[in-house]
Amino acid sequence: MNFFEIMRFAVRGLTANKLRSALTTLGITIGVAAVILLVAVGNGASASIAASIQGLGTNVLNVSPQRGQSSAARPLTAQDAHALVDPVGAPDVKAASPVVTSSATATYGQTTYDISSVTGTEPAYFTTTNREVSDGSLFSTEDVTAARKVVVLGSTTAQSIFGTTEPVGKNVLLNSIQFTVVGVLQAKGTTGLQNADDVAIAPLSSVQNSLTGYGSLNQIAVQATTADSVSLAQAEVTAILNARHGIRLGGTADYQIQNSEQLLATRTSATDTFTVLLGAVAAISLLVGGIGVTNIMLVTVTERIREIGIRKAIGAPRSAILGQFLAEATMLSLFGGLLGVAIGVVGSEFTFAGITPVIVPSSIVLAFAVSALIGLFFGSYPANRAAALRPIDALRHE
Repeated sequence: MNFFEIMRFAVRGLTANKLRSALTTLGITIGVAAVILLVAVGNGASASIAASIQGLGTNVLNVSPQRGQSSAARPLTAQDAHALVDPVGAPDVKAASPVVTSSATATYGQTTYDISSVTGTEPAYFTTTNREVSDGSLFSTEDVTAARKVVVLGSTTAQSIFGTTEPVGKNVLLNSIQFTVVGVLQAKGTTGLQNADDVAIAPLSSVQNSLTGYGSLNQIAVQATTADSVSLAQAEVTAILNARHGIRLGGTADYQIQNSEQLLATRTSATDTFTVLLGAVAAISLLVGGIGVTNIMLVTVTERIREIGIRKAIGAPRSAILGQFLAEATMLSLFGGLLGVAIGVVGSEFTFAGITPVIVPSSIVLAFAVSALIGLFFGSYPANRAAALRPIDALRHE
């Protein structure tokens, strides 16, 4: 028997029970689609985080308290932030903004909304983090000095509180404290699972007076003069803070500094691990689909023992029987793989939990190739069992 005759017998065998063949391919289809989609979601999350971090600027440093610090450690203060802007001691630092963060419940009329991030800071923070207004204006240094209760809202926050009403000039209650909306920020989109537009930014003094109290800062946002001077700026910030906090050479700092490249590397490593785990989970479904192929092919061999005996009795070689059943198993897997690729590509056009999937071409090739190998591997045992049948025993089978 030549190749085309073997394929013709394989197709006839598969179409003899269309429903069973379709259900068998379903396991492979789900596995391939899951691999492609989950890897795409992980890759999309990584791309979203990278874009968001780079959107903050490549010349940004974030100073935050060291986790697990002792009670003797000094907190970060607004005075620390102001000391970093020193043309003599830190010529590569352009600006430094003290930052405190909290959450708050906003109330306007009958509308109540929980704001996930209320930030208290100074005007330089907007330049450092590349935030611009789309409506109204930003608050000023005078607003910070006078502790005026004014606030700039993210686009999502403004929409959630005011709907179609113009927010600028309106009064909103934050934890029952009245603030006046002076501006609305331009939209920046989501950062993975976090919405960068669900924010409210107000003068540092106002937030500390009304919401957080005068404890340690959550962060100092530092802007270097250029992207090339980030390392120099980091060294200067370290020297100034060590002197202010009494940290000797070789001592353990009570703060930590991250630049955008370090933050990007950390987040990328985390999302890569997440993507690998997602792919591994999806691969399990491919394995289950392969076991289903073995099961169905064993049933098929059992049902067609007499047919195999007759074909062997009239001269069909072992290779023809082996090739036919291997071809059937491989065709089931390839057909399921093609359907899985199609579903995975179409599914990647949708957004999941705020993440836009990014298709990885290598995942498509790998998933499809694995589906073909599954057909060969899991179909080899039933095919060998069929080819090994003795014609006399097969013909006696009831």
